[in-house]
Amino acid sequence: MTTRGANLLEHLQTPAMIVRNGQVIFANTAARSLLGGHIIGQDVRIAIRDPGAIELILSESGGVARVPGLSVGGSVWDVDSAIVEGGDRFVCLYDRSEQASVARAHADFVANASHELRTPLATILGYVETLMNPKAGGDEATRNRFLETIRHEAMRMQALVSDLMSLSRIEANKHEVPGNSLDLVAVVRETVGEFSAGGEVQVSTNCDSATIRGDRAQIAQVLRNLIDNARKYGSDGGTVQVTIESTDTGWVLVAISDEGEGIAPEHLPRLTERFYRADTSRSRAAGGTGLGLSIVKHIVERHRGRFDITSRQGAGTTASLMLPMKRN
Repeated sequence: MTTRGANLLEHLQTPAMIVRNGQVIFANTAARSLLGGHIIGQDVRIAIRDPGAIELILSESGGVARVPGLSVGGSVWDVDSAIVEGGDRFVCLYDRSEQASVARAHADFVANASHELRTPLATILGYVETLMNPKAGGDEATRNRFLETIRHEAMRMQALVSDLMSLSRIEANKHEVPGNSLDLVAVVRETVGEFSAGGEVQVSTNCDSATIRGDRAQIAQVLRNLIDNARKYGSDGGTVQVTIESTDTGWVLVAISDEGEGIAPEHLPRLTERFYRADTSRSRAAGGTGLGLSIVKHIVERHRGRFDITSRQGAGTTASLMLPMKRN
C-alpha cells in the first residue's frame, strides 16, 4: 500500500483496513479507535471475531456481511470487503446501529399499536354479535349494559387514535424549536384551573412569571397529562402539588407531585416508552393509553428541556420538567 493511499484512508471517518494474507497490514484512525491499535499486524480473525465476516473477508469474491455487537452490545455493523490490486482486501465497517434500532422500534410500535386496538375492537364485535341475537338484544337491561360496554371500548379506541396522531405530529416537528414567547406561570395556573372542581390541585411558585420559548398548546398538554396522572394514581382524597421554581441558571422547574403508592424502581427507566405501563390493569381501568408519558417526553425534548420521574413506594411520585427560560 502506498503512502499516499494510507494518508487518504486516514482521513476517512469510516473505519477501514487493508488485509493481506489474512493479516491486518493497515487500519486507519477510525478503525483503530473502534477495534484497538493492537490489530495492526494481527490475524484478521482476532480483530473481527465473527465467522460470517471472516469467511467473507477471506473469500475470493468479497461482499457485505452484517455483524452484531462489534463495538458494544446491541450494536449492528456492516462489514464491506472488496478485493483490490495484488489480492489485498479493502475492508470498511459501517455502523448500522441507529437504522436497526429505528427499524426495531417501528416494528415494536406497529405490533403494540395493533395489540392495543385489537383488544377493544374484539370486545365491540363480540358484544355487537351478541346483541344481534333476538334473545339478548330484546332484553332492555342486557342491551343497555352491552351498549355501555361498547361505548366505553369505542371511547378507549378513540383516545388511543387521538394519542397516536398527537405523537405523530410531535415527532414530525421535534427538530423545530418553538419560537413563540409565553409565560409558563400563567399557563400552569390556567391549566390547573381546569382541574379546580375537586380543589385537590395546589400551586406554589417562587416567581410571578417565567418566560420561555414554547408552543402553548403542547406545554398545556404536558401539564394536563401529568396532573391527570397524579390525580388518577395519587391517593384518594390526596393533594396534587404543582411547584414552579425559577433558577439563577436560566432554567425554570415545574414539578407535579402526588401522594400515591409510588412506583417500584424497576419501572422508572421505562415509563416513557410507548405503551409501557407499570400497572397494566389499573392503567387501563383508569382510561390510560400507555402513550401519555411518551408524548410528554417528546414535547419536553422539542422545547430543549429535560423530563424526569422520581418515586418512592409509599411516598408518592414526582414528575418534573426543566425548561430553558427565554434570554433577553
